[in-house]
Amino acid sequence: MQHILIHGLGQNSSSWNKTISYMVEQDHVICPELSSFFKEGDITYANLYHGFSEYCDNIPEPINLCGLSLGSVLALNYAVDNPGKVKSLILIAAQYEMPKALLKLQNIVFRFIPETSFKSIGIRKNDFIKLTNSMISLNFSKSLKNISCPVLVICGEKDRANIKAARNLAESITKAEIQFIKNARHEVNVDAPKELAEILNKFYF
Repeated sequence: MQHILIHGLGQNSSSWNKTISYMVEQDHVICPELSSFFKEGDITYANLYHGFSEYCDNIPEPINLCGLSLGSVLALNYAVDNPGKVKSLILIAAQYEMPKALLKLQNIVFRFIPETSFKSIGIRKNDFIKLTNSMISLNFSKSLKNISCPVLVICGEKDRANIKAARNLAESITKAEIQFIKNARHEVNVDAPKELAEILNKFYF
């Protein structure tokens, strides 16, 4: 059974390395690089999700999805569309209805960040902004009822932008539980990799 860890926007697959080092069955953990799912010249969420869906579809057995931020949006989207394929779902710093005002504010801030700061995530600054703009209308509120697998919602206690959404998400999914990680902000896999791994180990194994 494959455990797929999906990184967030502004991260890359190596952002999971420390968390994985504390996990029990590392051989069954895979971390795709999201930038590899884009076709050149088409940096949109729809294009990213299409590539991610094909990736998951090509894994023959049911899968366990664990996503952070953008990764959680992709995982949630796939679980809604393919309820029979996803055995379990872990959503970290998740949003099921995109916070439009926050995304617009972030894009304004991104315009003042040097281009060099985006090299590690595999896409250019303008493409980064284009991607976030393409996500503004996403809303899975009416589709959460389609999720039938066990779900764990995780949020850092200091991730103020996502705490409310995490609670609402856990309340809206039938088989969902929620856990908060102390002293962690948005990037839980970076801020508290050992604590996160312990939660994953308990949930998975």
